Amino acid sequence: MTSYCQLLYIDMILIHQELKEKGLKVTPQRIAIYNAVAHCHNHPTAEYVVDIIKKDYPNISVGTVYKVLNVFVENNLLKKVKSEKDVMRYDAMLDHHHHLYCADTDRIEDYKDPELDALVQAYFKKKKIKNFKIENFKLQITGKFNK
Repeated sequence: MTSYCQLLYIDMILIHQELKEKGLKVTPQRIAIYNAVAHCHNHPTAEYVVDIIKKDYPNISVGTVYKVLNVFVENNLLKKVKSEKDVMRYDAMLDHHHHLYCADTDRIEDYKDPELDALVQAYFKKKKIKNFKIENFKLQITGKFNK
């Protein structure tokens, strides 16, 4: 059985490799910022990431965290997710998925559904929209989570 510490170590190696492959400088702060997003599983805001990072890096500036998050997005290491309340959040899951969004709590959860994907693709294939080719689609499904 793999422990949480072992998983963090594996993640640190992987993000270290990803940063190097993208030609980005590898710093403990960058690794910590990435891990904060990846391990929150709640699509954190930049402010939330700052709160987490400040525990280990009390002198890191808010601007630095924002810059690193933007560099990660520009280099396809993270994705931005905007809530219906216009709050920018970050997502470390890069593979195709959708989001379930609760407006009451501003909670976002990842949602994978190959059957739904096939239905949407078939629908648009049937529609034959002129001069437009779908490359990707993401759905944000709004509802309420049971408490």
